[in-house]
Amino acid sequence: MALIISDEQLENIELPAEVQQKALQKAKEGYVMILLEAGEITSSRAGKILGVSRLEVIEMMKQWGISLFDDSQDLEELAREVEQAELMLQQQES
Repeated sequence: MALIISDEQLENIELPAEVQQKALQKAKEGYVMILLEAGEITSSRAGKILGVSRLEVIEMMKQWGISLFDDSQDLEELAREVEQAELMLQQQES
């Protein structure tokens, strides 16, 4: 799926390649964060799309004001999430 942003006001702005790349990365991050917030993807998938760890996705979520907790999760699902996070932290410490 290709994402095309067309805006006449943006088309006339010439940017250095590095600035353009940074803008595109931020746009991609924003798009992924919206998908994550809407429940369309998981934080794990968001990390894969953005090429970052799940912990980095969690930090991004904080920056974007997205809650870590899914209100639709029951206590058992939430406990599994916590266990997975603890295992990831233990693996990073090793």
